Amino acid sequence: MSEPTNAELTEKPVASVSLEKEKVTSGRYSHHVFICGHIRPKGSERDCCTNNGSMDVLREMKTLVRQAGLKNVKIQKAGCLSICGKAITCVVYPEGVWYSLSGNTDELQKIISQHLQGGKPVRELFLEV
Repeated sequence: MSEPTNAELTEKPVASVSLEKEKVTSGRYSHHVFICGHIRPKGSERDCCTNNGSMDVLREMKTLVRQAGLKNVKIQKAGCLSICGKAITCVVYPEGVWYSLSGNTDELQKIISQHLQGGKPVRELFLEV
């Protein structure tokens, strides 16, 4: 069974996507958020998310999630997610939704309130992969 696309996720509430969410999230966390923290060597052909402020975004997302009281959400630094150069790359599981972030606090608040709390991915922040 293949993973749903970002477009399919916005057409249906996350709870109705055929992911058998009970099995996927039966562990400690309901969501696992990975934010790219890869550092490319100086002189690399491609830019990297850390040059665009991904570590600041990671720290802010952790703070905002904590302030929202979401103890069942894990925010974590990822290695290279291979889609860098334009913005900060972020992926949220179990849905597998990819986001392109500028580092704006409003973006992070939308992901927290709409996706992590409300179950509806934030379409305008999608990174098509």
